[in-house]
Formats: sequence, structure tokens, C-alpha cells
Amino acid sequence: MLPAPQSRPWDVHRPPSAEGSTVLVTGGNAGIGYFVAEQLAATGAVVVLGSRDAAKADAAMASIHARVRGARVRHLQLDLADLSSLKTAVDALDLDHLDAVVHNAGVALDDPPRRETGDGHELMFATNHLGHFALTRWLAPLLSAAPEGRIVTVGSFAARSERLDLGDLQSRQDYRPKRTYGRSKLAQMSFGFELDRRLRAAGSTVLSVVAHPGGALDALTPSRPPVHVTTSAKRLRAVPAGLVVQGKDAGAWPVVRAVLDSEVAGGQLWGPRVFGLRGSPRREPVPSHMTDRTVAARLWDASCELTDIDPHLGFRLR
Repeated sequence: MLPAPQSRPWDVHRPPSAEGSTVLVTGGNAGIGYFVAEQLAATGAVVVLGSRDAAKADAAMASIHARVRGARVRHLQLDLADLSSLKTAVDALDLDHLDAVVHNAGVALDDPPRRETGDGHELMFATNHLGHFALTRWLAPLLSAAPEGRIVTVGSFAARSERLDLGDLQSRQDYRPKRTYGRSKLAQMSFGFELDRRLRAAGSTVLSVVAHPGGALDALTPSRPPVHVTTSAKRLRAVPAGLVVQGKDAGAWPVVRAVLDSEVAGGQLWGPRVFGLRGSPRREPVPSHMTDRTVAARLWDASCELTDIDPHLGFRLR
């Protein structure tokens, strides 16, 4: 069960108690996902780290336990690039309901070569979007069984300047890593908004919310060895950038609010307050290209075909 209505303004350092709730954070072993998990654990929630690397998940759990007294955190073996494994992974949760899932895990490739998953899909699009699309299908019964299930999709500021090429979703014709990454995050965000529209049309109690971390740099991120180590020299060099962007701990704030704040509604976008790049979380206007219903419907149909998933996604949408 997620928190009751707040009686005080939102405080990123004192979020409301989430005692009794269970939240799955994909990619919770590193980066933004790690800090989302750490902050949620501090509220009393049971946090499940979805990660394909057990050793990294163990390190993340040890770090959280070292900083959060009484933290309840566990690992779920999860590989979003392997679509055939996702139902088995969800079965391994062994839960009767799930209060929230944070669709956070993702990959970003800096090297020019295009890579494919075992299913033959471009790696970034497959992991960032298709894997979460399919995972939603298998989590649908657990989320629907919660009093107010919530799906929080972690987007990216980079998606603002991109547009989906529906004829080349997997960048077979023109692959450029940064653009492909930005488009994969745009696909995620478009899916998050379209999912909420369909959930509302079906009368579902599950909400779909989108959040993004703004500009989040490793050099401005506090150390969490061995998960993440920032040297004093690196932090010092990054001080000027701190006027514009922030660390990944602060980048997690909009995501945590999207999970916990009882005043957050489905279909909303949450990000940092200062130019969408840094600061405390606030609700943002949704760019029109992220809510284009024609594009979203075509992306939905393509995603169903590529993942072999029923278009209702287990929610029995009309």
C-alpha cells in the first residue's frame, strides 16, 4: 500500500512512509536506479532490485543495508533484453500483489557498432522499451491486485529533441548511438502516456506516470562504494557543472515522488524544477510529440508484434 495523502509539503529528504508496500526497480543496482532503491528503502518499502548481474545486485543491497537501518531489499534476476525470460522472472517474485514498478533499467552505447539481442532486436530499443513493454504484461495481474498499483517509467531529457521514425524503430537504416538512445527513451515515454490513457479507458485502478532525472552526472554523485566511487578531484572539476545539472542521487527525486506522492495522477510527467535539469521535483507540461495518439497507437501495435504480446497487456483494456 502506497502512502496516504500528505499533510505537509513534499520534502525530498523526508518522503512519506511506504511501510507495507513493495516496489520493483528495474536496473536498481546502479545509477539512477540505485538511488531510487536506496531512497525508497528508507521509507520502509520492500524494494526489489531487478538486475541481470547478481554480483552487482549483491553490492547494491550491501550498500543500501549499510546506509538504511532495517532496509528490506531483495534481488530479482531480470534481463530485459531476453523477452522469453520475463514471465519466469515475474513468477519468481512470488508475490500476491505489487504496489509499484519503476521502469528504469536501460543501456546506452557510445561505440558506433549496432548491436542486437538474441531475439534480433536492436539492443537499446529492445532493453529500454520492448523489455519494459513486455514486463508490464507479466506484472499486470500483480499491479492490478494492489489497492493503487503504479507504473513509473523513467524517461530522459534527451527525448525532448527526438522524434520516432516508425519505419525504422530499430535503427537498421540509420544507426547513430545517441539518436537511437534518445529515440528509445522517447518510445518509453510515449508508451507510458499511452498506457495511462488505456488504463483510464478501462476503468483500471493502476496509474502510469512518467518521470525523468534531468541532467545527472556521475561526477556530482556521492560515492556508494563499490556501486559508485567519486573522487574528490572529480567532484571538484564538476563544481561548475553543478550550476546547471546535478548528481544521480538528486536525479532520483522525481522518480521517487512519482512512486510515492498520493497527489500524483496518471498521465503526468515529473522532472527537476530548474529548467528540467536540476532541483527538487515538480510536475512538467508534457511535450506534444510525446502524446501524439497516432504515433503512440502505431508504436503500441509495433511493440505488440515485436514482443508477441497481446495488445491488452494483461489489463483487459478496451
